[in-house]
Amino acid sequence: MTFQTVWFLLIAVLWVGYFILEGFDFGVGMLLRFVSRNEADRRAVLTTLGPVWDGNEVWLLVAGGATFAAFPEWYATLFSGFYLPLFLILVSLIVRGVAFEYRSKYGKAQWRQRWDIAILISSAIPALLWGVAFANIVKGVPIEKASNGSLEYVGGFFNLLNPYALLGGVVTLTVFLTHGAVFLSLKTTGGIRERSRSIAKITGLVAAVSCVGFLTWTNLLFAEINVRVLSLSVVIALLWVAGMAANLVGREGWAFIFSAGAIATFVSTLFYALYPRVMPSSLGAQFDLTITNASSTDYTLKVMTYVAVVLTPLVLIYQGWTYWVFRKRVSASQISNPDHGVLDAVSHTLHK
Repeated sequence: MTFQTVWFLLIAVLWVGYFILEGFDFGVGMLLRFVSRNEADRRAVLTTLGPVWDGNEVWLLVAGGATFAAFPEWYATLFSGFYLPLFLILVSLIVRGVAFEYRSKYGKAQWRQRWDIAILISSAIPALLWGVAFANIVKGVPIEKASNGSLEYVGGFFNLLNPYALLGGVVTLTVFLTHGAVFLSLKTTGGIRERSRSIAKITGLVAAVSCVGFLTWTNLLFAEINVRVLSLSVVIALLWVAGMAANLVGREGWAFIFSAGAIATFVSTLFYALYPRVMPSSLGAQFDLTITNASSTDYTLKVMTYVAVVLTPLVLIYQGWTYWVFRKRVSASQISNPDHGVLDAVSHTLHK
């Protein structure tokens, strides 16, 4: 196995981790106002994400850094051709992080409501656009050889808004919504838990229909590997159905495991359909970016491999430990003085 293949697989693993962890993160953000009936409920929902949301985003940073170092041509073409959607995703992630930190800094209901809306929108935009971006990568985008001999994206923003890509966005949006609802039903008690389970039933069905359509379309696009991709598609369907069945009977732990497994298999299927390409060209196979013509030197990849072997287990152990420490369910009854923000408390203290 070449270093190029190793790093293609590692980047695939990073995206699998990101979609599983940040997937439920986005889902919870989108559901914040729908599963909550009062401020205590909303604070309880956000508490489920408090210890982990920023750690989940590290998977994206590492995936981007690994792509830049291992496949610089892929990175350059991706970030130049997909500049606007990736910029919108970046702005959304920034706004989302600020909203998490600032919504409880002040006690006024209107202040918190505005930040809640910001959380919802800044969670929905990346959930949609990641699906659009990956669907375009799988389908192929207009890439051709430039005058300097390099391969460059020659399309525009509206080239990315094709029906196949938009369906991919609907898939990730609904899948993340369902994954987030399952996570909330696993991590909360009382009314939040019941409402989350009810929402997961509806969004899970919508996600299943959109996913079947997307995978069918994908199989038609890649007729040369139809049997293998079709087999993986069946696995995805079985895992998703098992997750929804577990949710119906109140086995939230198994429901989360199965939905995570479906997401992992889905992302793996997309990368499998790509290999050995990293960005197919819709203008001809001779313009495809592959793991060979887009990669760094073998020496660079070799050094990166040694570093990854040492540091990756440490990161996984630390993040696993974080989830273990904060594994208990959260209840709205545990939230004390939910209507008081930090600034209100400080002001009250100063005027005593």
